[in-house]
Amino acid sequence: MNLSLRKIFFINITFALLAIHSSMAAEKLTVYVVNYPLQYFAERIGGEHVNVFFPAPADVDPAYWMPDAKTISEYQQADLILLNGAGYARWVNKVTLSRFRLINTSAGVKDQYIEIAEILTHSHGSEGEHAHESLAFTTWIDFSFAAKQAKAIAEALSRKRPELNNVFQKNFQELEQDLLKLDRNLKTLVSKNPARPLMVSHPVYDYFARRYGLNIKSVHWEPGEIPTNEQMMELNRILKEHPVKWMICWGLRSRAWSARPHRNWWPWCAK
Repeated sequence: MNLSLRKIFFINITFALLAIHSSMAAEKLTVYVVNYPLQYFAERIGGEHVNVFFPAPADVDPAYWMPDAKTISEYQQADLILLNGAGYARWVNKVTLSRFRLINTSAGVKDQYIEIAEILTHSHGSEGEHAHESLAFTTWIDFSFAAKQAKAIAEALSRKRPELNNVFQKNFQELEQDLLKLDRNLKTLVSKNPARPLMVSHPVYDYFARRYGLNIKSVHWEPGEIPTNEQMMELNRILKEHPVKWMICWGLRSRAWSARPHRNWWPWCAK
């Protein structure tokens, strides 16, 4: 091969490699998640370079949801599947998913999972009966844990797209700052009156209470359902020893929680 042909060959190979690299960089990662917090973290970190899907219906608890065959197939085809860990979304143990795509975002805090002494059984409408298992799984409401889960997502995205590592790390650092600011602010707020009694509408605040030293009592009310007479009687019994002014209410998709004065508890929580 003469010099001119070698130059042409080298130039063609170079442009071909650049085209492949550009195509890979431009292709968005498909990411499937099992709850809204992970969706939010992945979207904040991945930005325009990811398409994030959280297919659980709005009217079911995603922790106990069982996807249909079509949805499972969509998970199987994803570039990444983000799990919460601590026993959240047990359906993943009943189907075949590539372990190379699975990311247990809370694996880094596994040694700090909270074990639940009492297993409670109840139902969420059409979902049927289920039990709150022996591990508390709402890890993300300890905002220091949430930051670690976000870091696991950033690392997973970078492994898939190493050329975008700087972008993912920058976005993660901004998210981490927001989460740790919330963590500091809550600690400061609680420190002013750590004995203040609070009520929660669902037994899912274990990590929240432990991290921030909250004086919490729990009832077991379902989102969207008006408390029964028996539940109101139970609440009144608790109030005699735990005179609270505020209740933190839980939504099915865990998109947010909010505190409300107790006089508005049941109508607000029933929304």
